Amino acid sequence: MSVSDTEKKPMQKSPSDIPAVKVQDVSITYRTTFERVPTFKSALVRFGRGERAVREVKAVQNVSFDVNHGTTIGIIGANGAGKSTLMRAVAGILPPTSGRIEVHGRVSTLLSLGVGFNAALSGKENVVLGGLAAGLSRKEIEARYEEIAEFAELGDFMEMPMRTYSSGMFSRLAFSVAVHMDPDILLIDEALSAGDASFKTKAAAKMSELVTNSRTMFLVSHAMSSVRELCNDCIWLHKGKLMMRGEPNEVIQAYTKFLQVGEAEAVSLEDL
Repeated sequence: MSVSDTEKKPMQKSPSDIPAVKVQDVSITYRTTFERVPTFKSALVRFGRGERAVREVKAVQNVSFDVNHGTTIGIIGANGAGKSTLMRAVAGILPPTSGRIEVHGRVSTLLSLGVGFNAALSGKENVVLGGLAAGLSRKEIEARYEEIAEFAELGDFMEMPMRTYSSGMFSRLAFSVAVHMDPDILLIDEALSAGDASFKTKAAAKMSELVTNSRTMFLVSHAMSSVRELCNDCIWLHKGKLMMRGEPNEVIQAYTKFLQVGEAEAVSLEDL
């Protein structure tokens, strides 16, 4: 299969020898503008106006890896490491500046709380929109609606506008929609950091069920315990570069040592 440098084409069911996701030498660079604080001299010269400056941010730098079908891979790293940027590229939301990404299978994403939801519409209407966006027919969405609503445990709020929802309610519905879209590949960014303890337990059980059914899952998290419990593979990113890949316990140990925190303190990372 041939894929252009910045093109990514989701495929239907593929032979097991073809990776679910293939990332080849991917780099992503942002160009941002900001206003410099003028010195007294430059302020006089520019009559008090600020000066616009352009800065390049290398969010991801020459990252390459393959993920096979049925793998649950954790992606860890400090804030600003490029984890979420990389997931948006795999999801097809953000094109890479250079390199190539191949995805084989239907992708369902939970990358940011409530993204894609219309707060003016009800929870039920947003479930329909989410299903249509995932490529399901209205009949397929209707068949799954009760299961989605039951999992989210929102009761009568499913008929109410989502602007009336708390962040925890948003989280429950967003997670329920994502995991019930029959994804081949599920991308989750910090989904387990929101919601109460009972929902976290329920979400973890659902994710384990998806893994058991040979679905491929990416989990971006600061919660080392979640990565240990749910993942069988792990990637550590630092300042956009792939530092290490391997068995979760080994990668987490190297990461926490790099941060100069002991293993006993690693659990506190869940609260970051």
